[in-house]
Amino acid sequence: MAFQAPVVAFMAYIPVMIATGNGVGSPAAILVAGVVLALFAVGLIAMSRSMSNPGGFYAYITAGLGREAGLGASFIALICYFFTLVGIYALLGVSLESLCRDLFHGPDITWWVWTAIVFVIVTALGHFRMDVSAKVLSVFLILELVLISAYDIAVIARNGTSAFSLDSFAPDNVFSGSLGLALMMGVGLFGGFEATLIFREEVKRPERTIPRATFLVIAIVAIFFAFTTMLFINAGGAEAVLASAGATDASMASIQDNLGSVAVDIATVLLVTSSFAVLLAAHNITARYLFSLGTDAIIPRTAGLAHPKHGSPHVASAITSVAVLVVLVPFVLADGDPNMFYARFVGVYSYSLLALLFLTSLAVPAYLIRRRDHPGVNRWNSIVCPVLAVIPLAIVVVFATKNFSLLVGASAVISDTMLAAIYLLFAFGVVLALIYRRRRPEVYAQIGRQE
Repeated sequence: MAFQAPVVAFMAYIPVMIATGNGVGSPAAILVAGVVLALFAVGLIAMSRSMSNPGGFYAYITAGLGREAGLGASFIALICYFFTLVGIYALLGVSLESLCRDLFHGPDITWWVWTAIVFVIVTALGHFRMDVSAKVLSVFLILELVLISAYDIAVIARNGTSAFSLDSFAPDNVFSGSLGLALMMGVGLFGGFEATLIFREEVKRPERTIPRATFLVIAIVAIFFAFTTMLFINAGGAEAVLASAGATDASMASIQDNLGSVAVDIATVLLVTSSFAVLLAAHNITARYLFSLGTDAIIPRTAGLAHPKHGSPHVASAITSVAVLVVLVPFVLADGDPNMFYARFVGVYSYSLLALLFLTSLAVPAYLIRRRDHPGVNRWNSIVCPVLAVIPLAIVVVFATKNFSLLVGASAVISDTMLAAIYLLFAFGVVLALIYRRRRPEVYAQIGRQE
């Protein structure tokens, strides 16, 4: 849930979704995205019952589509969460610079100093088991949910029954603007829910906890964000929201109108803590993908070592931190624009996530159909739900590909280069798997922990 970052989503993501997607119909798009991912999760959970692999999409794509596709997907997964990580480092540094200078009237300290401080904290927390980070993330998440809930209550109290207007679900509004873009961004709100699978080895009763956590996260995100977005639209009126939603201060203005200036200050602080929550979650997920690749001997096995006391992937966590420095230090020395850096890197994350979801939606039925005689596998979770999920996901990937330059906020040349790099990375994984199959069959056999 922390990876979904409720405050970041409400203040920086949903206004853009309204402006570029289907406008007033955005709440419906969020619910549709939630339904699609719930259908997707039905097959995913059925598949998880016969797989003890904690490798996330990497392991599941391998099991369903083969080791070549699985290894290619593993590199996309690494890029997906690593790009989020380095992008959020830049965003958080800028946010802390502004918070210190403008809200607390403190010294004007450049963004990268704040980023360096946060880097040390994240690196330290990443050394321990997931439950240590989870305790930190839970505090921030509860504060975020309290703020957004207070906003919802204030909008209802101020606007009465008009706050519950269902205009957002009228067909004319649902199909207005670009429904494809709205669905693309709606799916993006659910990023990180696969963490329920990635942390499998650190869960006491995964056979019970993982299904409950997965469906609970999807349900909460779908209902909570759709409801809040509907209230946001109804609080300002459809025309006013459409006129201002593209601006970065649209949500702040609505918080000011409904909760007052003190709430705006609190929201500013929580925007920072929410970004930190995303950062810590992204670091942990990236480290665990590296841990899985190390365990499978795709990269040096050292990365797959667990801490003897904490049981955490401490080496993979350290490698993740070093990789962040390799990217951020040259950027800082080149005096680059951190806002541009964030937008492009997070855009790559959004597209990579969609690609992973699509590949996994193909892998799930392929895996389950081959095991249709196994307990718990039926026509509903092996065929019906996966097919109902894969079609809209395929449509969303097509829209995302056509609008990739919008996702990364770059020129056609730069965006085409970045898009090509994603597919070349997938192809590299496929070729690498083929090389392992011929020259190191013992490593090939371990891809996706299939042995």
